Amino acid sequence: MTFRQSMLFSLLQGTTELAPVSSLGHGVLLPLFAGWTSVSRNTQFLPFMVALHLGTALALLLFFWKDWWVLMRDSLLFLGFPSAGTDRKGARKNARIMGLLVAGTIPAGVLGFLFEKKIRVLFASPAVAAVFLGVNGCVLILAEYLRKKRISGGLGELSLPRAFIVGAFQSMALIPGLSRSGITMVGGVLNGLGHEEAARFSFLLSTPIIFGAGVLEIPKLFRQGSGGMLHLALAGGVVSFLAAFTTTYVLMRYFRSFETGRALAPFGWYCLCLSVAAGIWLKLH
Repeated sequence: MTFRQSMLFSLLQGTTELAPVSSLGHGVLLPLFAGWTSVSRNTQFLPFMVALHLGTALALLLFFWKDWWVLMRDSLLFLGFPSAGTDRKGARKNARIMGLLVAGTIPAGVLGFLFEKKIRVLFASPAVAAVFLGVNGCVLILAEYLRKKRISGGLGELSLPRAFIVGAFQSMALIPGLSRSGITMVGGVLNGLGHEEAARFSFLLSTPIIFGAGVLEIPKLFRQGSGGMLHLALAGGVVSFLAAFTTTYVLMRYFRSFETGRALAPFGWYCLCLSVAAGIWLKLH
């Protein structure tokens, strides 16, 4: 993999990981469209792509650091470490939200650990990515017609079982072409959250999963003995970080502005168009 190729993959990953359009699907299709099949067949390609998640995770942590700080602080206060002037009601609410995040993380964490190797064989298949990008697009569009029209009062009103269901939606993103943020947002809006709150919950929920995936892949780059690939992953992580932070900022403003509209639909139509384009490309080549 050349430096230029690694930077393009890094920019693509950082931009699409948090948008509801599937970074993995795009990562599988880019070599197809660019004619870089030798790159995608490299045994270090997948570890490199997943290692870029560290940059994305750090961008999420930086963007939502206040949220994480308040949630962790109030959880500790509520669990038995009170201090003078503690707002017990606020601490209880934030501790409950932290519980929702834990419940929502369990399905993707468990399924990823159990079935990661089996699902990996799908990762290198452009045909699979193209099909599930189309599925992803249909799900995003359909969700806007099925969701409740009212805007939820916030994450604090989400029940624990519903948070677990949203987490189960997130686990579907193990399949290339299905977007982690998109499918999780769909789970959120179908369970009563508004677009902005669903996006916030999705980003908070995905942070430990994305970070964990990146940490697990870094040692594989070391074991395979390619210092050059490791250097590319580090440089790519910086690009991924900058792209992910910018994308998060833009998306949060977008979902806040289009709260009452069908905010997910444009992403759905984009996925459908890309799926059709990839299908035609595969037929012609």
